Amino acid sequence: MANRLGINLGFATNKYIEPEVWARVVREDLGLGYVQLVADLLNPFWPETYIEGQILRIEAAAREYDVKVESIFTSTFTRVNHLMNPDADARAFWLEWFKKLLDIGARLGAKNAGSHFGILTFADYEDEGRRAFVIEEGVKGWQALAKYAAGIGYSELIFEPMSVPREMANTIEDTQELMDRVNAGGGGVPMRVCLDVGHAPHPDQRDPYPWLERLGASSPVVHLQQTVLHKSNHAPFTEENNRDGIVKPEKVLAAMRGAGNDDALYLFEISHREHWDTEWRIIPDLKESAAYWRQYIAE
Repeated sequence: MANRLGINLGFATNKYIEPEVWARVVREDLGLGYVQLVADLLNPFWPETYIEGQILRIEAAAREYDVKVESIFTSTFTRVNHLMNPDADARAFWLEWFKKLLDIGARLGAKNAGSHFGILTFADYEDEGRRAFVIEEGVKGWQALAKYAAGIGYSELIFEPMSVPREMANTIEDTQELMDRVNAGGGGVPMRVCLDVGHAPHPDQRDPYPWLERLGASSPVVHLQQTVLHKSNHAPFTEENNRDGIVKPEKVLAAMRGAGNDDALYLFEISHREHWDTEWRIIPDLKESAAYWRQYIAE
């Protein structure tokens, strides 16, 4: 394959939730053909009959508008402790939740699935023994999911480095270590990373380009946003934002190419706050962002 351009469907949450609507927006308004479905639009906790109906609607809309669901991911409402919850029973039901998420993605043709790695509570983070135990529980959970994913057609699982140590993968080294620990389990699909060019993790590693250079080979999915140094603005790639923004398409692609990766899915992960000044700019801003990046990624 080759580099592909698409969008994370977090932008559609509570705004364009109907499959027929977001598929039309993605294809006709934005000119994109790839999406990362998010659990906020189809949550495994919901009744099975409703989920089944939504799957059928997504399949039909994807066919009608020629949109491919290549990935499935958690999102804003599912940014929780999940596999690193301090309660063992909660970790167990989140493991089952993820299996259902993988089932949904497999039905829709997704080749990878993921989330943030897990989140420590402050109590667990500040207790060295508990911190080590809960992280190991998270590793075991992802290893179990990697084996499950191997049986239903996935190529890999992915997790996203986050912005504070408590939310995991705060440095390049920590991210690599987590991948290595999960992959040491064997018997499943590989655990890889979903890089985000705008996340502002450890204060010593806020330049996104070393992340791409060092981890790009292990990143089949990259989240795109415009931002400035030391922030994660999740802003659109408008002419105004691009003047001061640090995310330059040619630099991003050069860094990934240098890492040996010319086969990645680049997904806009752009957020508009609920405000009168931005509510009506969602589609125009996304359309401008897509046109800007289309100069660099043809598919």
